[in-house]
Order: sequence, then C-alpha cells, then structure tokens
Amino acid sequence: MIKKILFASFVLIPLAAHCTESASQLPYIDQSATIDGELNEPVWKQAKKITIDNITWPHENIPSPVKTSAYVYENGTSLFIGFQALDPEPSKIRAFFRDRDRAWDDDLVGIKIDSFNNNRSAYQFFINPLGVQQDSIENELTNSESTSWDGIWDSAGKIHTTGYTVEVEIPLRVLNFDDSTDVKTMAMEFLRFYPRNERLRLSNMQLTHANSCWICQMPVYSGFEKAKQGNNIAIIPSLVLGKSETRDIDGSDINDWDSNNNTEPGLDVKWAITPDMTLNATLNPDFSQVEADTGQLSVNNSFSLFFPEKRAFFLDNTDYFSSYTNLIHTRNVAAPDYGVKFTSNKQGHTLAAFIANDEHLNVMIPGNLGSRVVTLEQKSDNAALRYRYDFGNTLSVGTTATLRQSDNYSNQLMSIDSKYQPTSNDTLKLQLFASDTEYSQPFIDELCDGENGDCDALPKTPCEQFKDCDYDESTLRVLNSDDTTGTGYLINYEHNQKYWRMFGSYRNHGAGLRSDLGFMSQVDFNKLVTGFEYRWYGEKDNWWNRANWYSDWDITHNEDGELLEKEVQTNFAVNGPLQSKLDVGIEHRKRTGLRHNEAQLNINNNTDRFTENRVWTYMEFKPLSGVFASLNLRTGNKLDLKNNRLGKQYFARPVINVNLGKHFEVRLRHTYEKLEAQSSDVYTANLTDMRLTYQFNIHSYLRLAVIRTDIDRNLANYIDADVNATYKGLSTQLLYSYKINPQTVFFAGYSDNGYQDDDLNKIIKDNKTFFAKFSYAWLI
Repeated sequence: MIKKILFASFVLIPLAAHCTESASQLPYIDQSATIDGELNEPVWKQAKKITIDNITWPHENIPSPVKTSAYVYENGTSLFIGFQALDPEPSKIRAFFRDRDRAWDDDLVGIKIDSFNNNRSAYQFFINPLGVQQDSIENELTNSESTSWDGIWDSAGKIHTTGYTVEVEIPLRVLNFDDSTDVKTMAMEFLRFYPRNERLRLSNMQLTHANSCWICQMPVYSGFEKAKQGNNIAIIPSLVLGKSETRDIDGSDINDWDSNNNTEPGLDVKWAITPDMTLNATLNPDFSQVEADTGQLSVNNSFSLFFPEKRAFFLDNTDYFSSYTNLIHTRNVAAPDYGVKFTSNKQGHTLAAFIANDEHLNVMIPGNLGSRVVTLEQKSDNAALRYRYDFGNTLSVGTTATLRQSDNYSNQLMSIDSKYQPTSNDTLKLQLFASDTEYSQPFIDELCDGENGDCDALPKTPCEQFKDCDYDESTLRVLNSDDTTGTGYLINYEHNQKYWRMFGSYRNHGAGLRSDLGFMSQVDFNKLVTGFEYRWYGEKDNWWNRANWYSDWDITHNEDGELLEKEVQTNFAVNGPLQSKLDVGIEHRKRTGLRHNEAQLNINNNTDRFTENRVWTYMEFKPLSGVFASLNLRTGNKLDLKNNRLGKQYFARPVINVNLGKHFEVRLRHTYEKLEAQSSDVYTANLTDMRLTYQFNIHSYLRLAVIRTDIDRNLANYIDADVNATYKGLSTQLLYSYKINPQTVFFAGYSDNGYQDDDLNKIIKDNKTFFAKFSYAWLI
C-alpha cells in the first residue's frame, strides 16, 4: 500500500525550472554598529537606504501617510538594519513593554527574509519602538505563520520628538541559507506597521493582492560574499528544581499530602553544521512547558481538544515538518529521556527528522463521530521524517513518514504531498496517506474493561451479546481487525483574484487510517467542500477599508456512503474605524447524532438526523493605544450529545486586553455556554481565563494566571444522569521570568489545581507545585 503511494508521487512531478531574478546589492562594511537605538554612527551613512513608502494592506499600493527609511548593510557575520520611522504625532505611538512575541498590536518595524530565495518560507523579525522583539516563520506551503520560533538576535529602540528609531543586528548564523556560492541572494521585504484608526502595513515593495503568495513577490538582494559559518555550536545546560504535592481528595483523609522533590539536570546542544544544516540534541530535557495553556471548555464535545506545542526543542525549524495535514504533533511526546533532530535545506532539498523516546504512551483513537485519547504507563519510541523538493517556483513535492512503537504496539504512517502553482492565481494541493497500526492488549484493557464487565475476551468484531461491556466508538475501532491499515487523500484547488476567489477540496480518511504521532481526530469519512468569496476595497476617505462576502457548502459521508453531515454557511465581514471588524454569519447543518447501539458502527438505522440552524457574530476593535476588545456570540439549534436530541444553544465569549501604563497588562477571556432542551436547562458552563502581567523591562516579567471552570447540569433533564450536577475547577499560576535571550532564561513559579464535584461542598486543591528552571546558552 505504501509502495503504491510512492509510485503515485512521480505522477505529480511535471518538469519545471528555476527562475533567475536581478538582485540589488547590499553593501559590505567591515564594522559592527552599536545596537542602542540611535542612528548616530558614521557607518549608517554608508549603508544602503531603502524607502518604506507604500501601503500594501488593507489598501493595495497607495502612498504612505508617514515617512520611513531603512538603512542596511552586512559585515560577513551579521545583517544590520537601522529604521528611522517619522511620525507627525509621536504622542500617539503605540508601544508597551511586553514579553517577546506579544507586541503585535504595537507600532512595529521589521524585515522578512527568504534566505534561500525559493519562495517557500521567510523569517520575520519585528521590533516595537521600545525594542521588544517579535519573530516568526512564514510558511508558504501551509499558508501559516509560526510565532513559536525564537532566534537569538539583538535590537533596541527609542522614541523621540519626531518619531522613533530602531537598530537591529541579525547574526547570519540565525538564518539557514545556501553557502555553495560566493555571492548569496536572499529575498527581503522591509516593513512598518502603523496602527491608528486603521492598521496600515507599509512596505518597500508593491504587493499584488490577487497573488496569494506574498513571499513570491519580495525583491531580491545579493551580497554576503564573506559570510563564514564558523563552529556555530550552542551548548545549553539546564537545571530544573521542583517540589510537587498531591492528595486524593475523594479519599478518607484529604489532609494526607504525598510530596515529591525533583532535581533534573539537562543538556541541549545545537550545532549549525553548515548554514543550511542543523543538528539538535537534548539529554534528560525538561519537556514541560512553563506557561499554562489557554483554558478550553470540553462540555458537549465528542472530539479531543487541540493544544499547541510550546517547547523549544520541537519548535526549532518546526516549519520543516509541516504539510497540509497535522501528521507530526509533537505534544504527543510527553516526557522523553532524549531527543535528536536534524534539519537541512539546500538547493531545493528540505529534510527534517527527529527521534525521541517517551516515558508514557498517549494515543488518540479517532472515529467519524468522536475520538478518545488512551494513556498507558509504558515507554515508547517516536520518530518522524520529512523531505521536500522544490522544482523552481511552481512545484513542490514532499513525503512524510512517522513511527510510534511500544510493547506490542506500533503505528507507521507514510504520506506524499504536492503543491503546484501553474499561475500566480491558481494553486493545486494534493496529499496521499497510508498507515499500518497494531494495537496491544493494554489498549483493549483500557478501552473495554467497564465497570459492569470484563471484555478481555471480546472477539475482533463487535458482538451484541457482550451487553455488560462499556462500548464506545473508540473501543470498536481498536477491536475491529479491519481498522489496522488504511489510506486517505486530499485534493484542494483554489483560484484567487483581487476581488474574488473560488475553491474546492475533497478529503478522504479511511476507517483504518491512523496518524498517532500527529493530530488526526477523525477517520472513516470523506468530505467535499466548495466555496466562493467576493471582496470590496474602500477608497481612502471611506469609513470602511475592506469588506468580504464568503459562502461554502460541504457534505460528509462515511466509507459506506452513509451521510454524516451536510452544511451550508455564509457570512459578511467589514473592517471599519478604530481598527474594528464586524463579521455576521448563518449556518444550516444536517448531522447525525449518537449511535443507538454502541456495539454497531453503522450510521443508517442506528442514528437520528438533526438539523442545526445557527446565527453568529464576531466583533473586535482597538479604540485606544493598549486596548483590545472582542465579542463572539452564537445562538441557535445545537445537538445535545449527551442526550442525543436537539437543544437551543447560547454562547458568548468576550475578550478584553488593557495596558495600564507602559508596564502593566490585564488580559481577560470569558466563555459562557448554555444549552436548553425541552423548555428546560441542560447545562450552563462558564470558563474565565485571567492573566495579570507586570513587565519590568524587555527582559523580565511577573505574571499571575487564574483559570476557573464552572459547569452546572440539570440532572432532571438528562436521560442518563451519570454525570456530576456540579463541577468547578480552579487553576492558578504565579510565574517570574527573566530572559537574556530565548535560551538563556530563569523561571520560578508556583501553580496549583483544585476542583469540586457532587461529593464536595467547595473547591479543594489536589496538587501544588513549586518549580524553578535555569538555562544558559554558550555560543561557540
């Protein structure tokens, strides 16, 4: 099966050739500017001056209202940029002391660098007027940006009476580039973001909105003849100190705390073998993340929740592993003893691989109506490989392979993908999958052993006679011998013009398809989607600047052709004054409910079909410097999954972020959800996520995070009342952070968690943790 996919990949490879472009020369100056935010050194007079005077968003190529210049040169080891951003009203400059990557709403200047000049990805470096850094990687293949990437570079900014200035030094070892030629060419765009009544994107280049590839339009610069690699080794030892206390609050003695002290030394090594080849290794790493995840409600949801990766080892060059489907989700690797990662990008060839073990085994069992995660206390080995070749600017072909294995368990997946752009307006994406999975007896034990019976003896096909067993779809997917191998594919086409775009896609996941190292929560389905979007552009003096109407239609069946869902939706959005956005939409959906007989996977004659009609709106605005507010509202029919009936949903999520002065920030996010059925409440859920941060300077902050969950259920309105009428949860974290750079850090903090259910009359803490982490980066 996997051989068939390998053979099919060659069908996707038409002939293409690299294109050549004229490049502007960057000057070489054998000096290093002092990065202090002042452009008063003589070296800046010798640098190349680049004018940033064109609005590229939300308008298309009209003159900028403010003057901005960038001064650029390189000295063989670093790229230096000085920005002079003039402002007629300096008092309105938006700039606050924030943690790294949190100043995207501020005034910014920066640069995008496609260091391989292959139109596939670009490093992004942005700085606010106080010197706070934002960096990310834009991936053209997946049309996404990863703000999780952190490079070590230097910047400083100062606000003065005519605007602000910023100085930047980007060591060339931060970039991956092709060192096979003396003169190196890189595509670059120099930018300024000017947020006032509108948030204007100012650039040194013209940007065609009809071309969805922005990286492809960046001008090319040459130079770096004396760029030398050197050793470029980073050695990062770390020490983690922790003390945790837990107790069983459902037991007889809730005052009995179990204490555990933890001292864990670790070591990370990063070796840039060449500018386009990097090796990362980690021993005994602390792979826990420092900051708490954003709170999510899991009520009335049959699929597993997604949480993003935040750990440094996996984030470095993470875009090298990306494809159109999340086949490599490294948060599946929870607690490894070691990890090794290799990445390379040279002359169109991109290669990435990692291996890591894990003290645990977390595996998602997907289905077509829900998914479930099984956690086993057994060690596992994990590996991933990704290779892509770019045939010029029009075609990319890649392959992904993943492996997870443990005692009598294994999952192997292979995928081939291709992106073909015959014109700047047309994009075709293809992806094929094949997997082979073997489940071990512990999976059956975990899934099948219900409170009412032991199901170890279940055969490999679902049988109704075992009525004492607790069935669900995940159990049947594991037991069914036909669900151990599977294939799938994706076809996506889009045509994009300035004023409109049309698209269509078809995705098929076989019942036996598994991506256990990725995040694939649904299988045994095929889904057809087609849609259309029309855009309007306001004139310079209009109260609005952009508007769009969007509509799509989709239909989903299982492998047997049974209908799972059919939906049509449409929405209209307009961007207006005070950086505001108003988006209003309606949805009409027919979907299946729960299975009547959980021992059968069929849909027809085993489920009910429900019609959901919902309206929603989203609005946001930034009326003042340091203020952001948004509100998401939904109401309409919603399937009550627990009771397999149609109910009425009310949903609201307000968000407000406020800066009180330059140093203190309040971020508040609340989620409210209520479901009614048969003229009575089913449940009311509230989740509050509050973060209070005092940013002392660009290096350190103190943050308090509080997440509270409150769910009340009306058990009288439940058909099977096997749930708690009350659940309340409370998590708090106090964190101090000091960062010299992303690898030289100190963290210290305290966190605790507690809950209340029907057996408790108040929230009681069941765990407490004190922790500290030190790491230092030696650059050789």
